[in-house]
This record gives sequence, C-alpha cells and structure tokens, in this order.
Amino acid sequence: MSETASVTLPGRVEKIIPAVHPDEPSKAQIEVEGADHLYREIRIENALKDENGAPVQLQQGAEVDVTIEADPKAVTKRG
Repeated sequence: MSETASVTLPGRVEKIIPAVHPDEPSKAQIEVEGADHLYREIRIENALKDENGAPVQLQQGAEVDVTIEADPKAVTKRG
C-alpha cells in the first residue's frame, strides 16, 4: 500500500457560530452524512482559502465534502 487510505462523506453546514473574540474566526458546524447519530456534527474554524489563496468563509446551508485520510502505515486490510 503506497497511497493514503481515505473516505469522503457528504455534509452540510448547519450553522455558523460567531467568534467570541474579534481576532478569532467564526466556527462552522457541519453535519456529516453517514456518521453515527451522536457523532455526526463537527465544528471547524470558518477560515478557508480559495484556489487563489484568498480568505473565504463557508455559508450556512452550504453542501461540503468531508475527507478523512490516513497514512498507509496507520491502516490494516479488512479480511
């Protein structure tokens, strides 16, 4: 195995949580489809960059992809 192992799940930005302090970015709460009911929501800093490196933010309701990647040494084959 030489490539990273990965899975990509669809998600949706449920809400934007305003920053507590002006120097901090807001948070985006994302509901990940296919995750267990109690663990389907994640929160990330709402500070992304576009293809040109310009700062952008997610909008509430945005459809997103959530990708999990692992080094080949961190996985085992299912058998």
